Amino acid sequence: MRKKTLRDVDVAGKRVLVRVDYNVPLDAASGRILDDKRIRATLPTLDYLRLAGAKVVLVSHLGRPKGERATGLSLGPVAERLSELMGEPVQTADDCVGAAVQEEAAALAEGEVLLLENVRFHAEEEANEAEFAKALASLCDVYVNDAFGTAHRAHASTEGVARLRPAVAGFLMEKEIDFLGRAVEDPERPYAAIIGGAKVSSKMGVLEALLERVDKLLIGGGMANTFLKGEGFDIAESLVEDDYVDEAKRIEEKAAERGVKLLLPADVIVAERFEADSPARRVSVKDVPAGWRIMDVGETTIDVFARALADCKTVVWNGPMGVAEMPSFAHGSHRLAGVLAKLEGATTIIGGGETAAVVESLGLAEEFSHVSTGGGASLEFLEGRELPGVAALLDR
Repeated sequence: MRKKTLRDVDVAGKRVLVRVDYNVPLDAASGRILDDKRIRATLPTLDYLRLAGAKVVLVSHLGRPKGERATGLSLGPVAERLSELMGEPVQTADDCVGAAVQEEAAALAEGEVLLLENVRFHAEEEANEAEFAKALASLCDVYVNDAFGTAHRAHASTEGVARLRPAVAGFLMEKEIDFLGRAVEDPERPYAAIIGGAKVSSKMGVLEALLERVDKLLIGGGMANTFLKGEGFDIAESLVEDDYVDEAKRIEEKAAERGVKLLLPADVIVAERFEADSPARRVSVKDVPAGWRIMDVGETTIDVFARALADCKTVVWNGPMGVAEMPSFAHGSHRLAGVLAKLEGATTIIGGGETAAVVESLGLAEEFSHVSTGGGASLEFLEGRELPGVAALLDR
């Protein structure tokens, strides 16, 4: 997949509307930004545009205001942090469309930046309403999408406006397409995928797609329970999707037919209750005590996974190995992150979301080839589905 990027268009003296993903976590009491990595990730694109003499207009969402103005979801704190990071003032607009915004965008000088107010304050955004997309398009000569995390949504600011102006990828979007695209189209082998998370139902599509591409498929997290039940193990009170047990069996059969090595947990950490401070112990998957529940994978499982990954040249990981938000049950995910961080000569891709949070909490993000900024978007990309926000960009 080859899309045009900033390097392929002349932006000097032009107004450029950049879709960014500034959906950052905020402290509810103070409004303080708790993690600014999404803001920092856009700096290469913004620096390029400013140095090239563009007049930059930024559009983003924050939270889920459901089409109405919500005081606690204003992008004001983001503008302040962006100003600090750039070392230059960032102008702000009180809305994202309308006459006043038109005037503010028209008054921009080359190299200046204007951040529009939360685009999801308007219900027309998520509805991809045509007139709303036209209003956004009227603010610019060129459109840049640098928000991969929202590219799987056909919204006005991600897809609608891209149909109305020359539309190209920003540098963050380009990196996502490059790394994930190679994993889909031309991975170096052996190629392994590690899929975790709570539910197999939400990952069935990507499991099906990966079976056509990978050499090894490693499954952990709550979703592994459904596979274990399908193999006849008694998983007691563990999370399981009974409606998907037969589907899990079919995935295993298909893997065997295609010669894909499919690995499930051999040992697990079980807890008496679904609570962070619950009594817990490590057991074989054959010995889950009655009334207990699986919360994480065990040491033996990670050892087995590590041996399977040792010769791999491409590895994609999406979804934690256990209830990683509880420190007591994050060990399996943490150990796996350490294993992958030390793989030599391999392209290692973290598929965003909770998995990205794990590696970032450990300070290991720089040890991976690529940490995706979009959990849902990266899953859909790996599944081979067309992302509206990517499809709308100009082909090279």
